[in-house]
Amino acid sequence: MAVETKQSQPEYRAEARFQRVSPQKARLVLNLVKGLSVADALNTLAFTKKRIAPVVHKVLTSALDNAKYLSDERGLDLDVDNLFVKTALANEGPRMKRIRPAPMGRAFRYQRRLTHIIVTVAERPVDEPKAAGKSKAAKKVKTAA
Repeated sequence: MAVETKQSQPEYRAEARFQRVSPQKARLVLNLVKGLSVADALNTLAFTKKRIAPVVHKVLTSALDNAKYLSDERGLDLDVDNLFVKTALANEGPRMKRIRPAPMGRAFRYQRRLTHIIVTVAERPVDEPKAAGKSKAAKKVKTAA
């Protein structure tokens, strides 16, 4: 699945739905890889000790494979080394209602949360070289002196 953005920069995504982990715990892992290059993100996930890390690794690999496949299908020139994790979301899925025994014959209800994980990768835009090679900070220092 590719989504065209305003800059005509394609995005490629993959989803893992109904994962048996709470969204809060999944976001801990997803925040580690947001904004990283795909190679760095895969390396980070390989050494993360959270239970959801292999699932996120699999989703990211799937998004990378989607990018390769769809770019070949559409005849786009895609640099796989230039891909980065654009978005990584953990949305809430349905909740499973469960009952736990309580004292005096009563029952306490609790909820097991499910998560939908969505990872989007895109090609990093190439920055154009700046004119005259001076930054704004250098100009401010020059005018202040």
